Amino acid sequence: MKLVANMWLRSGDASSANNFLAFLEDTLAKLKNKEVSLIRLDSGFFQSDILDYLEDSEKKYIIAAKFTHPLQRMIDTNNVWITLDEGIEICERIYQRDSWKTARRMVIVRQKIKESPKAPGKLLSLFAKAEIHRNYRYSAYVTNLDFAPAEVWRMYRGRGDAENRIKELKYDFGFDSFNLNGFYATEAALSFAMIAYNIMSLFRTFVLQEKTQKTLTTFRYRTFAIGAYFEKMGGRLVLKIALSKLVVQDQS
Repeated sequence: MKLVANMWLRSGDASSANNFLAFLEDTLAKLKNKEVSLIRLDSGFFQSDILDYLEDSEKKYIIAAKFTHPLQRMIDTNNVWITLDEGIEICERIYQRDSWKTARRMVIVRQKIKESPKAPGKLLSLFAKAEIHRNYRYSAYVTNLDFAPAEVWRMYRGRGDAENRIKELKYDFGFDSFNLNGFYATEAALSFAMIAYNIMSLFRTFVLQEKTQKTLTTFRYRTFAIGAYFEKMGGRLVLKIALSKLVVQDQS
C-alpha cells in the first residue's frame, strides 16, 4: 500500500533510536489487528535494548549492524564465503557482543569495489591496509529469521524503498519546509502533510491502478495541471481535455 503508518516530531538533535521503543509500541497500537511479519531497521537502531524487546515480543527482525571493532575482527577471521554473483560474496556467523545476553545470527555481505564501485557498505577501518579487505565493501545484518543468508539480504534491501517515501514527503509535500514557531503547530502541519500523502497513495492504488506509482510531481504536470471537463454529446458523457491533438504524418 506504501502508506505512512505513524509519525512523531522530535528535536533535530535526537538520535535515531531515541525513544524508539515507545514509538514502535504506538505504531503497533495504531495498526490494531494488522500482523507485522518483519521489522527492518538501519544501523542507528543496532542496540541491545531494541534487540531484546523484539525477541521478547517474538517479532521477526533484520537490523543493519554497526561496524564496531569486535565485529570487524570477527569478519577478519572468517574464511568461508559463498559466491552469489560476480564480485558478491556472503556468509553467516553466530556473534555475541559483550553487552548481549545471548549470541545472535549475523549475515555478512561483501562486494568487490572493482565490480560494483557504487555498492553500499563499509570498508573495514581496522584492516584498511590489508589486501584482502581493502578491495571490498562490507555490510552486516543481525536477524532472527531462519531464511538462507542470501534471502535475508534480499529482504533487507527492500527496506530501501522506504527512502523513496521519505524523499517524496520532503520534496513533493514540503515535509521539511514547515518550521513554525511552535512545536505542536509544526507537528500539526506535518500530520496534515502525511495525511495528504496517504490520500494520494490511495488515489494512485485504487483509482489510477498503474503498475508503477508516479510521484506527486509527475501527477501535477501530467494530470492535475491539465484542464478538463465533462460534456454530454448525443446522449453520451464525453471528457474534453485541454491538450492539443497530436497529428502523425506518414512520410513513407
